[in-house]
Amino acid sequence: MKGEPLMTTFPTARDVRTTPEGLLWEPSERWVRGRKGDVTVVDSRRPVLVWEPDVPVPLYAFPRADVREDLLRPAKNPATGTHTGSQVFYDLEVDGELVENAAWTFPAADLADHIAFAWFRRWGTGLDHWYEEEEEIFVHPRDPHKRVDAMPSSRHVQVEIDGTVVADTRRPVLLFETGLPTRYYIPREDVRLDLLDATDHHTACPYKGTAGYWSVGDHANIVWSYPDPLPAVGAVKGLLAFFNEAVDITVDGERLERPVTPFTGTVK
Repeated sequence: MKGEPLMTTFPTARDVRTTPEGLLWEPSERWVRGRKGDVTVVDSRRPVLVWEPDVPVPLYAFPRADVREDLLRPAKNPATGTHTGSQVFYDLEVDGELVENAAWTFPAADLADHIAFAWFRRWGTGLDHWYEEEEEIFVHPRDPHKRVDAMPSSRHVQVEIDGTVVADTRRPVLLFETGLPTRYYIPREDVRLDLLDATDHHTACPYKGTAGYWSVGDHANIVWSYPDPLPAVGAVKGLLAFFNEAVDITVDGERLERPVTPFTGTVK
């Protein structure tokens, strides 16, 4: 349209750099803060995302100038070998509480002036509250190269466990998540709830929220639901999903093969 600037170039590749140690990293434009209790330990508008070899999710590393280094102490018992080539570990002391190995550096020259932190919801230690802009995030940073889409559908989906039909619906919500099989979220009215036993197991996901679980017979924690999902996947609220890796799912009359994923060895 006349008078409007023309877009002449488009990003076509990830702006990812590789270090000799096998780390991948790229700058992020997100404003990120990390807190221990009410104390802000990290406040950065120039973090970098780091992917360690064979680890599918990223972590953040921050310029030293954006870190409260006055709260860090040389680690008394360094957790050597837990991160790629990491050489220096730090304990974190906040309001008299000491958190061992809460932070570390990477030896890579590109990241020499950056410090990474453990996330409590991922490692059980470290900083317990993280924010991207004004939204709290959990477990690990979101991968900017990963999509999660929840789409209502009219496909006919049936779920069988040990030969018993546990769910049968023509109104599922399909959740497409990069790197994982399609998950079929089913209204409770279309599920044999009498076969489900609630457990106290919970998991957290930075893309979807916190999930609760159910077992079916000897199959522990094979069903899950997000009672209060994040807005981007609000369509799955209260619906039930089954691990494709451990149940038999038929979609529009075609039985799906059970996929092999990182969850294959943990559910049965």
